[in-house]
Amino acid sequence: MRGVFKALEFELVANTFEKLEAVTSRTQMTLYLVELFKKTPADVIDKVVYFMQGKLWPDWKGLPELGVGEKGIIRAIVLATHARESDVEKLRRKYGDLGTAAAMLKEELEKKSKGAVGILAFLPKAQTAKKKLTVQEVYDTLAKIALAQGEGSRDLKIKLLARLLTDASPREAKYIVRFVEGRLRLGVGDATIMDALAIVYAGSQAFRPVIERAYNLRADLGMIAKILATKGLEELKKIKPQVGVPIRPMLAERLSNPIEILKQVGGKAIVEYKYDGERAQIHKKDDQIWIFSRRLENITRQYPDVQEYAKKYIKAREAIVEGEIVAVDPETGELRPFQELMRRKRKHDIHIAMKEVPVRVYLFDALYVDGEDLTQKTLPERRRKLEEIIEQTEDFRIAEYIITDKPEELEAFFLKAIEDGAEGVVVKAIHGKAIYQAGARGWLWIKYKRDYKSEMIEPVDLVAVGAFYGRGRRGGKYGALLMAAYDPETDMFRTVCKVGSGFTDEDLDKMMEMFKPYVIPHKHPRVDSKMKPDVWFQPAIVAEIIGAELTLSPLHTCCYNWAKQGVGISIRFPRFIRWRPDKGPQDATTTKELYEMYKRQLRKIVEQATPA
Repeated sequence: MRGVFKALEFELVANTFEKLEAVTSRTQMTLYLVELFKKTPADVIDKVVYFMQGKLWPDWKGLPELGVGEKGIIRAIVLATHARESDVEKLRRKYGDLGTAAAMLKEELEKKSKGAVGILAFLPKAQTAKKKLTVQEVYDTLAKIALAQGEGSRDLKIKLLARLLTDASPREAKYIVRFVEGRLRLGVGDATIMDALAIVYAGSQAFRPVIERAYNLRADLGMIAKILATKGLEELKKIKPQVGVPIRPMLAERLSNPIEILKQVGGKAIVEYKYDGERAQIHKKDDQIWIFSRRLENITRQYPDVQEYAKKYIKAREAIVEGEIVAVDPETGELRPFQELMRRKRKHDIHIAMKEVPVRVYLFDALYVDGEDLTQKTLPERRRKLEEIIEQTEDFRIAEYIITDKPEELEAFFLKAIEDGAEGVVVKAIHGKAIYQAGARGWLWIKYKRDYKSEMIEPVDLVAVGAFYGRGRRGGKYGALLMAAYDPETDMFRTVCKVGSGFTDEDLDKMMEMFKPYVIPHKHPRVDSKMKPDVWFQPAIVAEIIGAELTLSPLHTCCYNWAKQGVGISIRFPRFIRWRPDKGPQDATTTKELYEMYKRQLRKIVEQATPA
C-alpha cells in the first residue's frame, strides 16, 4: 500500500501526545489522531495504538508491566541528564510530575551542550547530528524493560530507561517517563482511536462499526489496526473468535417489572439465575485453558480447579464458553457472595485458597466451538451447542434456567433464585435477532435483581471523576468524590452525585494513594460536569453507591433535559458501599438505566397516591 516503510520518528508521537493533552474536544482529538495515523507506516501502527492506550500490549496477555518504580525513574533521569537526585525531586515536588522534571532537565542539558566550544563544533553537521528516536526503538526498549526479570533486572531496567532518555528530546523524555510511570493521561478512549482508524484506512467514520465488531471479537486494538492497515476493511469483516484471545462480553440492561421485561425481549425468553460470582470466559484448545474476567484480565492462575474442570468436561477440541465462577461454602456447599473470591487473587499459596474458597462454575453461553463462530447465531442455537459439548457435574454445569412467556412464572423463578443464594435472574431474548452482541449492552439481555423493586435499595455502579478535599477530621484528605454514570451513546461520563458518606477511616486514608495514578490537571474530555471538584480524575475506578431516592437536580448532567428542561438526575443522600475492582469504567451503570429507574420511581409514587 505504501511501498517501503520509512521508520516513524517517536517525536511525531510525542508531539501528538502534547496536542491531545491540551484539548478537551473529542472531535479535535480525532483529528490529531487522523493526522498521526496518516503519517504512520503500517508496520508500526499497532505500536502507535498501544502507546495511545498507555500500554505495551493488551492486558489480557498477562505479560509483565514495566516494573520501574518512582525511585528507579528518578535514577534513570539522573543518569540521562547528569543532574542530582535532589534536583529531580525538587522539580517533581514543584510540578507534581516526573515527566515535566525530565523534560526541564533535558532542556537544561541541551542548553549547556550548545554553549560548549570544542572540537565537535568544527566537525561536519552530518557527523554531529543527533540520532532521532523511532517508534520501533522506543517500543522495543520499553518491552525489554518490562520483560527483564530475575537477579540484576532492576539495574538493567534503569540502564535501559536511562539510555532511552539520553537519546530523547525534552518532549520525548516527558512522555516516555509518564508512560513508564503509568500516568500518560491523554483522555483518548478506544472509541476515539477507532473513529480515527476508520477515517484513515476506510475513508469514513461511518465504517467504525466494522472495526468495533472486529475489536469486540478480538480484544486487541493494536492487532486490529495492523490488520486494517495491511489488509484492509474486507479482511476485518472476516474476523472471527480466536481461542486464547478474549471476546469483549455482552452486557445486560436492567428492569424490575416482569411484564415489562418480557415485553422488551419479545415475549418468550430464557430466564437464568444471576449468580453473585465472577464472570468468566473460558477458552479451551486441546489441554490448554485460558480464563478471562469480565474486564478481560487473564485470571487463569487463580483457578487451577476450573482449569481441570474445563479440560475434563468440555467435550470439544476448541471452545470458548461463558459462565460465572461462584464461591461455595466448603462445609455446606451453599453459594457464597462475590467478595469471598477476592481470596483467590493471592499470588502465592493458591492451593490453600482453593481449599478455603472452593468454587463452582455455572455456564450460560457458547461463543465458538471447533472452528464455528457462534456469535452470529441465535441464543437457542448457542445453548444447544453448549449442551452438546458440556458434560455436566455438580461443580461444572449449565446455569439453572427456565423458558417462559408468563410474568408470574418469571416472578416465581426469580424468588426461587433468591432463595437459592443467587442475586436474581437474567432474562434473555430467544427470537431470530438474539445474536451475541459482543461488547454491547442491549435489550436482548435484561437483569432482574433482588432489590430493584425499591429502586435505590438497589445500589448502582458509578465512576469517580473528581474529588473534594475534606474539612476538620478529613482535612488534608479527599473528603468526597464526584461520581458519574456512563453514557454509551456518546462515550461520555455524566455526573450523578457527590458522595462523602459511607467511607471508613481506612477508606479515607487510602484514597489519595489509590487515585494518584489517575489525577489530571483539567476535566477529562469524556466527562460532562457542571460541578468543579478540587481534583479531577481520569475515569477509572468504579464504586458501588446507594441512596435514598433519585431526584432532579440542576447541578448534575446525567440524563440532562430528559425528564425536564434544565435539570439532570441525581441521587439523594448517596452513600458509598464498596469498591468494584472487577468492573471497568464502561461497565458502570448507564444513564439510560438511571432514567428507567427514575421513571419507575415516579410510577410508584403515582400508584401510592392514587386511591384504591
